[in-house]
Amino acid sequence: MREAPMHPPILLLMSAAELSSRPLLERALAKRQATILTASSSEEGFGLLEQRQDIACLLVDESGGKIPSGPVLSYVRRARPAMPVLVFGAENSAKAAVEALRQGATDYLANPFTASDIRSSLDRTGVFTAAMTSSTSTHHRAFDRIISVSPQMQLVKHLAAEVAATDATVLITGESGTGKELFARAIHEASARSNGPFVALNCAGIPESLLESELFGFHRGAFTDAKQSKPGRFQTAEGGTLFLDEIGEMSPAAQVKLLRVLEDRTISPLGGTSSMTVDIRILAATNEDLPAQIKTGKFRLDLYYRLNVYQLRVPPLRQRLEDIEPIAASFLEAARRDQRHPIQRLSPDALAILQRHDWAGNVRELHNVVEGLTITCKDTVILPDHLPPSVRDTGLSHPKVSENTSDESPLLAFGLSFQDMEKKLLVEALRQAGGNVSEASRLLKLTRNTLRYRMAKYNLC
Repeated sequence: MREAPMHPPILLLMSAAELSSRPLLERALAKRQATILTASSSEEGFGLLEQRQDIACLLVDESGGKIPSGPVLSYVRRARPAMPVLVFGAENSAKAAVEALRQGATDYLANPFTASDIRSSLDRTGVFTAAMTSSTSTHHRAFDRIISVSPQMQLVKHLAAEVAATDATVLITGESGTGKELFARAIHEASARSNGPFVALNCAGIPESLLESELFGFHRGAFTDAKQSKPGRFQTAEGGTLFLDEIGEMSPAAQVKLLRVLEDRTISPLGGTSSMTVDIRILAATNEDLPAQIKTGKFRLDLYYRLNVYQLRVPPLRQRLEDIEPIAASFLEAARRDQRHPIQRLSPDALAILQRHDWAGNVRELHNVVEGLTITCKDTVILPDHLPPSVRDTGLSHPKVSENTSDESPLLAFGLSFQDMEKKLLVEALRQAGGNVSEASRLLKLTRNTLRYRMAKYNLC
């Protein structure tokens, strides 16, 4: 399994004796992720520092005798004053160490030193902590494009963020138009595979006769029109993520081959005589009832188990009415930016009508309605009369249904037990409070003693 998403810090090693110092540095970083650049002279190192603003830490090896740390430290203090600099000393001299620290070195390691010494010194600079912080920020930004304020969607985003840090196969379910592909992209961008490709394939959009060749690729001569070899989506997603949308539409023959990929990560292109290994993560989505399809024999039970390692259910828009306003506002903002449209906002009456609509097409339908309004509405505020009859009439004729009286509770639809939900709320509150129990108890509206009891119950102390 891959590590949690990180952006490894870049370290620059200036050493005239690279053959001895670089292997030692690599051993020190055995359990860290980092990129090492090397320079065999101070001039070469200065050039790299000018070219690469992303270098996080400088290591100067004086032990070879050809790169004195003094001029290097003087340069760095002028050009990159915030950069930590570690000096590998040529002698075990307190005077040399004091002089290096006086000139601005972050730490001084006297020869002989070990990989453990280097690792401890690097840890004290905080470069790996900074990388984790940057990664966490990127991790959260990946889900910012999914606009929501409802507790249901906040929970789904929280669960998606958790599974993004793994390499697990994820099955995303929900009605058409709820944003399943948005979640798939966000999971990819928040994962360790974010630098790899994100390849999406709509299984319903490709004829059954072409689906296998599109997925697995083919060799020249595999069939009549195969004039040249072509890689499939599994190959083009190498090192990244393959998103299979509408997986319920996949043919039985393709299901068998997909099952093999999920089991041993090998594929066999059409017309080939050998298999090849692929390094990919698979995300799948469907708006179908796969258990019902299993009963009718349309979908394989063993494939369902392989895909359903972790399931995310995206709730329909009608179960999260409070999301309508911010989503519509984002569409209007895009129209103002891209089309210089004058519409500024929805009137309260127009919003109330939108919140009474059924939204069978979910967010996609809402987008179409707002796009239509940018054509028909010339005012700055959208009024009820501006809304299309298909929305206005249903919104006026149906009273707003309270979320508490819905036939299906959105929270229960996630398939989580009460204990699962309680633990996740505790973890989220403690994370937001930075581990401060008093602040977490305030967020959860619990007494400190009650919170401590529940923390002990789930081993969160």
